[in-house]
Amino acid sequence: MPDPDPSSAITSADARAQALAAAAAVAVTPTSTVDFVSQGRVLILGPGTAALTAAGRLCTTLQVVVLASGPAAVPVPAGVTLLYREQRRLTLDGQLGGFFATLDANGRSFDLGERIDAQRPVFDLVLDLGDEPAFRREWGPLGYYRPLDAEALEAALAELPDLCGEFEKPKFFAYDASICAHGQAGLDGCRRCIEACPAEAIESLLDRVRVNPNLCQGGGACASACPSGAIVYRYPPAADTLLRLRKLLTTYRRAAGGERPVLVFMDEHAGIDPLAWPGRVLPVLLAETASAGMDLWLGVLAYGAAAVRVLRAPDLAPKLERALDEQLGFARAILAGLGWPAEALGWLAVDGDPLTGAEMPPMPAAGYAGSEAKRERLWAAIDHLHAHAPQPAEVLALPQGAPFGQILVNPETCTLCMACVSVCAPKALADGGEEPKLRFVEAACVQCGLCETACPEHAIERETRLLVPFEQRRRQRTLHEDQPHHCPQCGKAFATQSMIRTITGRLAHHPMFAGDGLRRLLLCEDCRVRDLYRSEGLGQRPGP
Repeated sequence: MPDPDPSSAITSADARAQALAAAAAVAVTPTSTVDFVSQGRVLILGPGTAALTAAGRLCTTLQVVVLASGPAAVPVPAGVTLLYREQRRLTLDGQLGGFFATLDANGRSFDLGERIDAQRPVFDLVLDLGDEPAFRREWGPLGYYRPLDAEALEAALAELPDLCGEFEKPKFFAYDASICAHGQAGLDGCRRCIEACPAEAIESLLDRVRVNPNLCQGGGACASACPSGAIVYRYPPAADTLLRLRKLLTTYRRAAGGERPVLVFMDEHAGIDPLAWPGRVLPVLLAETASAGMDLWLGVLAYGAAAVRVLRAPDLAPKLERALDEQLGFARAILAGLGWPAEALGWLAVDGDPLTGAEMPPMPAAGYAGSEAKRERLWAAIDHLHAHAPQPAEVLALPQGAPFGQILVNPETCTLCMACVSVCAPKALADGGEEPKLRFVEAACVQCGLCETACPEHAIERETRLLVPFEQRRRQRTLHEDQPHHCPQCGKAFATQSMIRTITGRLAHHPMFAGDGLRRLLLCEDCRVRDLYRSEGLGQRPGP
């Protein structure tokens, strides 16, 4: 639909109000929930006096256990259990309703929870007043409080009594192990999600990862950084968010007479009023800023946004900031490679002006719908930006580590053993069926490195780049092929000629393969056994 006559446009602020209301009316898929049960047993850690003073504030509503790191100058409140840590090392694990505390000293350890209650050896809540935090994660688990000043302590003491009962939170993610490039056959591959999680809720299980839903707090960087889309954000799903953004942009442009807005992706709890910005600035309020990545940023630019800013809140966790910074670097390199202004996408300081900085030149707005598959959303945005690019280059150079690229195969050393194919989770690599060929689809490659690690001949290396044209990147091409080796006795094709050359070359001087041993390597498995039986005087072994 063409943009209306600008003379009929309303003010930018009114257009923004209409756009925000229209976007909010778009239904999104609800996510499931994670349940917690707390019976109100709180463990207080820290110096004796401070810990017992806090215990006195809580003991009327909660069951309080104090593990003191030093003597106390105040009496023990009624009903409070006091233990001394002495020189023991404390290990704390768990989350709201299920904290486990272990004390270790001189090679011996005991479960603190069992000493308090052998039937239910857990703590529901933890108030940490110690000099060193019990958890060194950027985000401590739910139910763990570590106030760093008097104001924060008062807030914690006011909130803790309410954390007794049944609670729930959204399950922020979904995980598809079948396309995860974390590992295969015991080999290490992608670790982006693990490195991006400030709650340390993701752990490696060799060939896949496991996300602890109780520890996950919805940071979202795992999904933004995941190159294959194995981990997706569900609060709400990115495809639904993209539909809302499309509605936001089309409604604004229609109401504002074709004016193109600037979008600011921001945490809904950032503590600033986005409506104080000029009317042409549209806030995209997210549960967490890092839950949006390249697929959404490039998508809204394709839908007609003039620019995209990502609000850098002062309390943004370092792991989230690093993940976002990396994703911004990849996306900006794509824009620059196509001739668009890279500065149309970037960070915005809390006190910054969203309208200061580069903007995209006008282009027709994309019309594609949101997809559940992350790579499809990314490619749809890139295809549109390429179709209208000032410099429609076919191959773009990208920063090292970008999840796009090709693999290069050394034909002199590759034996077509297909070890690389067996570990390729996104199915970018495939064999040639009945023919000794190694095939590759560049659009599917996420540059995880598993193929390179799995290759016994070290014949593979990766090249980060972006092959843009649709047909070229989706076309299956042959990376290497060879002639089959046929068994000289029965004619069966059972290996490639390069594989036979490699094996015989390596074993030519090995004493076990002296005489007929080397010749037998040229035979298929059945003829090899028959030949061995004849040479040992055992007669002809029956065929299969």
